[in-house]
Formats: sequence, C-alpha cells, structure tokens
Amino acid sequence: MYPSSAASPEARSVPGFQTVRIERARNLPEPDPRIVDVAILDMNHAWPNLGHDSLVKAVGEIALDIEPYLDAAGLAVRVLSYDVRGSAAIPEAPGDRLQLYVGTGGPGHIDPRRNDGVSPGSQGIVEDPAWEGPLFRLFDAIRSDHSAALLAVCHSFGVVCRWLGVARPVLRGPEKGGKSSGVRENVLTGEAASHPWFGRLAAEVGGAPVSIVDSRLFDLIPEPKPFPPGIVGIAYEASAGGARGEALTMVEVARDAGGTMPRMLAVNHHPEIRDLPMQRALLERKLARAEVSPEWCEERTRTLAEVFSDPETEARVVRTSYYTLLGPLRFHLYRQVRIRAAALGFDGGLDEEQVVRSVPVVSDPDAGLPS
Repeated sequence: MYPSSAASPEARSVPGFQTVRIERARNLPEPDPRIVDVAILDMNHAWPNLGHDSLVKAVGEIALDIEPYLDAAGLAVRVLSYDVRGSAAIPEAPGDRLQLYVGTGGPGHIDPRRNDGVSPGSQGIVEDPAWEGPLFRLFDAIRSDHSAALLAVCHSFGVVCRWLGVARPVLRGPEKGGKSSGVRENVLTGEAASHPWFGRLAAEVGGAPVSIVDSRLFDLIPEPKPFPPGIVGIAYEASAGGARGEALTMVEVARDAGGTMPRMLAVNHHPEIRDLPMQRALLERKLARAEVSPEWCEERTRTLAEVFSDPETEARVVRTSYYTLLGPLRFHLYRQVRIRAAALGFDGGLDEEQVVRSVPVVSDPDAGLPS
C-alpha cells in the first residue's frame, strides 16, 4: 500500500538523478529546462546524521519509480542540497526553477541565537543566525505561491513553528524523560480526522495513536491558542497514558489547490528513517567515506536495530512515514515532473492525483479521535 524501494541503495541507481551540494553561489549549477530541481534545506550544521541522505534517497527512489516517464520526456531530477545553517545558503524563491523544498532535522536550539556551544540544548553548536531572516522570507514566498510546496521534518519543524509564531521550544527536562528517541507515539487531532489526506491515516489506525521515529530535545508548546486561520494542528505527542500531550508534533500551513494534499507540512519526527537495509547501507557508505567515526556508526546501528526489531512496529512506522512525508513528496514531485514535461510538449500520462487515489479510506475517519 505504501510505495517504497525494495532493493538496496547500491543495487538501485537512477541515470537521470543527480545531487549537488550548495555552500556558495558558485556551487549552484545553471538551471536546465530538462532538469527538475528539488531543494533540500540542510539544517544539520555539519552534524553527523542519517536524515539528510535519507531524504535525498527518498527523492531518488521516486525518480527511479518514474524512470521510464523521465526517459521518454528527456527529463532528469536533481537534488540541490543547501547548507543553510553552516553557510547561510538559501534557495531562491519559487519560480521557473524551484517549486519543491524539503527541510531536514538538525542539532541545537531552534533559535540560532541560543546556540553558543555551552547552553543547555545547544549540543555544542555555535552558529551565526544570519540565515534565519532570508529563510523566513523564503517560507513567506512558498506560502504565497500556491504551486510551491515545503515538507519539513524535526529541526525544520521547529523553525517553521518559530516562523509562524505558533509554538515555543521548551527543552525536555527530567520530568519528561529528557530527549525523546526511538519509536514513540503521536495522537492525531480531530482536525486530522476530518482532513482529506490525514483522515485516511486516522481511519487506518482506528483512533489509536500513530507510531513515529523520534529524536528530539525540544517540545514545541503551542501559543497562542487557537492557531491563526489556515494553520491546522495535525498531531500532538502522546502522554504516558496514551492521551494527547501538550507538545505539538505535526502542523499543516497550507494545502494544495485540489484541497486534499498538504502543500506546506511540518512534522517533529523522522519519517525519512523507515527502511532498515537502506539505513545500514547509508551508514556503511558514510563510514567508508570517513564522514563518521566507527563509534558513531556502531551506536546508530544499535539504535536502528532496536527501532526496527519488531516487524509490526516497523509496519506502523512505515505507514506514518508515508502519510507524513513520502506520499506528499511523491505527489508534489510527480506534479513538478508532469508540468515540466508538458512545457516541453510531452504528455505521458503521469498524474499526481494517482497518489491520492492509491490510498483507500478504510473506516470512519471520525471514530474515537480527540478534538
């Protein structure tokens, strides 16, 4: 039900798929009408991680799935990975080149001014906050352009909440068990139950919490209440008893013109971490390239084994990942490829609405969900 690549990353390659790292303007390749660019907002500040490469891989998997269409249209997909926090590299606003943006996780405080390297929650990060204003202006431009999309995870979720002014970051203290990591649960809201996309997820779980892969130091506590018009709270953390907790974990900022798919969506978990063989292969690649230490690699290997030790738990995580990242990503990438192909005079039948049609409603979406 949830499309994903079955083969290992080494065995699957896409001739029409490219990646370029952007740290300075001179790194930015020229736009090409036959290349559909996707902007990754890398918020990791050079912190060792699996999330960035997993997001790049997710884009590549979708490109692989539609490779015959890309070949026939003479198109390629390219990821432009912008070092936002380390180099203040900010993508251009939506236009002829870019329409799809994906924000990663990252370390440290949500407010870059609080990252002095020693304060609790800074995780040793020291950064220049100069990137924040330009990034917020980019978010404004994406929100205003009804054909553009932003999907944001983890640290980027917090940055989106800061841009909107809808939630404040609070470091998780001992009373909350400190950092939240591993497989955890989120509680969907009543707004999610009535949502044309998330209502399907709510129906599939039958009112139960959804499983997510967590790795966060901060809770995002909503304020003010209620949210401004157009801002929809999709989920909150689950309390110890399974009820809805105080921390916001998923928020929709804008919806696609068709009224079904989120166009600007931010989630405070890691939906890109959902495939154990792929994650192990990425770890091996990072180690071989000396990007991480053997100790870091061993620690992440143990963590992944714990997260994905139970097939039922993994299936629940994959389901949430599809609804909160992979389905919307597929929808918006299909759209951009289709539009670019049409501009070149090619119509091969690719339709982003097939992503919406492929997920059935299985029960009453309002059953047992809190408002």
